Amino acid sequence: MLRSQDRFAYRSIEVRPRFRWPNGAGVAVYFALNVEHYAWDEGLVEDLVPGMTKPDVLNPSWREYGTRVGAWRLLRLFESQGLPLTILLNSALLDHAPDFAAACTALGHEISCHGRTNSESQAGLDEDAERALIAEATRRIEHATGTPPPGWLGPWLSETERTPELIRAAGYRYILDWCADDQPFWLNTAEGQLLALPYSQEVNDSVVVMGRQASAAEFADMVVAQVDQLIEDAKDGVALAFGIALHTNIIGQPFRRRHFARALDHIRARADDLWITRGVDIADFIHADPSRAV
Repeated sequence: MLRSQDRFAYRSIEVRPRFRWPNGAGVAVYFALNVEHYAWDEGLVEDLVPGMTKPDVLNPSWREYGTRVGAWRLLRLFESQGLPLTILLNSALLDHAPDFAAACTALGHEISCHGRTNSESQAGLDEDAERALIAEATRRIEHATGTPPPGWLGPWLSETERTPELIRAAGYRYILDWCADDQPFWLNTAEGQLLALPYSQEVNDSVVVMGRQASAAEFADMVVAQVDQLIEDAKDGVALAFGIALHTNIIGQPFRRRHFARALDHIRARADDLWITRGVDIADFIHADPSRAV
């Protein structure tokens, strides 16, 4: 017998509850902007140019560009388009660049938690250490913003066997680590059910641009195609959800940002078919009637 998981049961998309998002939309779309902070030249990394000699100046500087420039340019792009963001924040960034979180809060963007730093992973931590990491990151964001972060994305989407229990016990309304569906669905935990929201590992600038070496134009085309196809798919009455995964040091580069703005224009042009919202709003809609998720 193959090993299985007991967090959720298989249920075909063909046999889901029929409902619509607010305003009768068939597709809910949110923009998940990862705003990450790394230790300088140590710990886990995502490198532009792997294999650099030590000390490595190039790659840490490239990551820092996302904080100093890319994040701010993207904030102004979304402000100009009148579009909301779900900010997935490493809590360590609050010490490094506190003005960015303040600007996001002032603009009404959601700030959810992306752990402490992407220089570390939860994988392999014992339960007490993981609980302490979650508590520290959560408390730091709540103190800075005045609101507990409603959603959780683990750094590198890393988990232990107990992560869903610990996230549920910490009061989170949703988690983004589980990318198994085009609808929100319930995870079983010993602390009660935890809502998993769709967070794309396919339409994700890190995976597409860094991993697959696709161009900025190709990524923008993927966003457009994904949205158009989901709108078509939702015509059978099954409401769908889609999170576009973005990173400040990748999509925040000027030439990529210019192409991505074209995708945003297309999304706005299709607003009658979409609920353009934040992750927390999708979660609240499902929590208001838990039978909408499976």
